[in-house]
Amino acid sequence: MLVTNDKAGQGTLTTTNVSAMYSYQLNINREFSMKFGFQAAYFQKSIDWTKLTFGDMIDERRGFVYNTNEVPGQSKKSNVDLSAGLLGYSKRYFFGFAAHHLTQPDEGLIGPSKLPMKLTVHAGAVLPVGDKGNQTMISPNVLYQKQQDFQQLNLGVYVNKGSIVGGLWYRNQDSFIALIGFTQHFFKIGYSYDVTVSKLTNATAGSHEISFSLQFECKPKKKKFRTVSCPSF
Repeated sequence: MLVTNDKAGQGTLTTTNVSAMYSYQLNINREFSMKFGFQAAYFQKSIDWTKLTFGDMIDERRGFVYNTNEVPGQSKKSNVDLSAGLLGYSKRYFFGFAAHHLTQPDEGLIGPSKLPMKLTVHAGAVLPVGDKGNQTMISPNVLYQKQQDFQQLNLGVYVNKGSIVGGLWYRNQDSFIALIGFTQHFFKIGYSYDVTVSKLTNATAGSHEISFSLQFECKPKKKKFRTVSCPSF
């Protein structure tokens, strides 16, 4: 279960989303497994029209002093949103596909406005380099997303040596993302920096992100045969 509430524009636009997610793992054999996921969400958008300002309210000298002739639309909009995806993986490679907004729900407050379907395809591999006693893992990755006319292609590579993880991503002719992380049995910590290389370079100096996660081990169920672990980090 996942519940989110977002307030934008000093509370002008509020979005509440309640979703339930379910996944199932299918072990094909000892070397290859698949996971299937499904998400059903109910969302509600609400807008406070009294906090909005329009061009016909402006006086050249005194600012916003007039009443607007704009006719307010709906104050609330609710709908159902469905998504699904799958992941196939072995010890050395993985691939996946996801489709969000399958029903293309209408979220418009001043008229029909369908949320376009978003399609995501990703794949990667884990390639060992060096001796088994001092082995380094290199993991190339690719991720492609499409939503209506928008497309994004991410190309990246991770390098894992012992507990240290480093990586570099190139995103859609827009930016580079460099990261470094440290992993242990029960926790992970990472730092990444997004370096903008497009025309937005002068407007932003990039962005920083720090992440920390804890993993609590649960007693595994008895299996008919042993499978490989799902790729993570």
